[in-house]
Amino acid sequence: MGHLVSSTPLLQAARANGYCIGAFNVHTLEMLQAVVEAAEELEAPLILQTTVGTVKHLGPDYIVAAAQTAAKRAGIPIALHLDHCTDFNLVVRCIREGYTSVMIDASMHPFDENVRQTIEVVKVAKAAGVNIEAELGKVGGVEDDISVADEDAKLADPEECVKFVELTGVPTLAPAIGTAHGIYKGEPKIAFDRLEQIYKLVDVPLVLHGGSGIPEEQVKRCVSLGMGKMNVATELRIAFSDAIKAVFNNNPDENDPRKYMVPAKEAVKALAKEKMIMTGCVGKAKDFR
Repeated sequence: MGHLVSSTPLLQAARANGYCIGAFNVHTLEMLQAVVEAAEELEAPLILQTTVGTVKHLGPDYIVAAAQTAAKRAGIPIALHLDHCTDFNLVVRCIREGYTSVMIDASMHPFDENVRQTIEVVKVAKAAGVNIEAELGKVGGVEDDISVADEDAKLADPEECVKFVELTGVPTLAPAIGTAHGIYKGEPKIAFDRLEQIYKLVDVPLVLHGGSGIPEEQVKRCVSLGMGKMNVATELRIAFSDAIKAVFNNNPDENDPRKYMVPAKEAVKALAKEKMIMTGCVGKAKDFR
């Protein structure tokens, strides 16, 4: 493809054609390379994501440079997304550096304030040809530095979703439907009836947060109800870290990063492929050539 692309047309195609694109939170160069290789091998469109914490840890310019290199080398469409950002100035900085998708998360505020903050970002991002994602309701669990206790998690209201999209013009919406960030203690209790109402009322692609550990049949049901993007973060981190731990368990004196980063990368790649197969985006990259 040669360059990073906005995720808006990718997600619109996913919703229109009944599949979902995997969006993977990466924290190192090896994790980024792993999900890109997985997507290339399966010919799947790809959304790379970084949390605010990772942006602060690595620097948005380093992240964009690595993602742009991947896009230049890959034969698939790749978007770069800023996940769960509450800071307008950081959103603008990431757009300036070359991110092609951003999430403004004002879901902790009352509806009117969420609308106001989202409109501000929509103005800036749309002018730059960048996708915008916003959240309604509150997704539980911990995502980077945002923590929502189970009792504070709140499902999105279908009528509010309609009003929110109309007022903001946001091209992608993450409605809270009972999923949570992190690893589930039991099976997630997804409010499919709520999701179905939102799907029927709202035209824009929907985003499934808390995609780590959702059983396959539930993922497929979510995709059939308009989820065009599924975020995967915690499971990738665990796979990456467990592979490194295994190397040190077998050889505590290992001191060559390549010896533990290669198996870590392979573990992430295998998991990313599983998720891409699950969401139905395998082979869909050819639609964008």
